Amino acid sequence: QVHLVESGGGSVQAGGSLLLSCVASEYRLCMAWFRQAPGKEREGVAFIGTYGTTSYVDSVKGRFTISKDSAKNTLYLHMSSLKPEDTATYYCAADNVYTCSPTALVRMFTSWGQGTQVTVSS
Repeated sequence: QVHLVESGGGSVQAGGSLLLSCVASEYRLCMAWFRQAPGKEREGVAFIGTYGTTSYVDSVKGRFTISKDSAKNTLYLHMSSLKPEDTATYYCAADNVYTCSPTALVRMFTSWGQGTQVTVSS
C-alpha cells in the first residue's frame, strides 16, 4: 500500500480558495481526491493519471485543479470559488486503476489518506 498524508484543509468563506496537499510514499497509475460530506457517500472529485491526464466531477469543473509534483511525491488540489456544498472531508487516494476518472469506484482504491476537513461558510 501507498502511505498518504493530506494537509491544507480549513475553514473559508464562500468564494474563497484552499490548496490541499498529499504527500505520497510512491505514486500509482491513478492518484485522486475524493470527498465525503456528513450523511453522504464518498465521491471522486479529481483524478490524475501517470501522464498527467486529469478528470473532474462535473460539480467542480472550472473551479478545482489537480496536479502533482513528482520531485516532491506530492499531489495537490487547488480549490477556488468554493461553495458551501464543497464542505466535506477530503481524502487523497492512490491505486493502479486504469479508469482514472469520476467513473472509478471507491472500492477500486486501496490506499487512502486520513482525510482533511474543508468547511465553506456562506
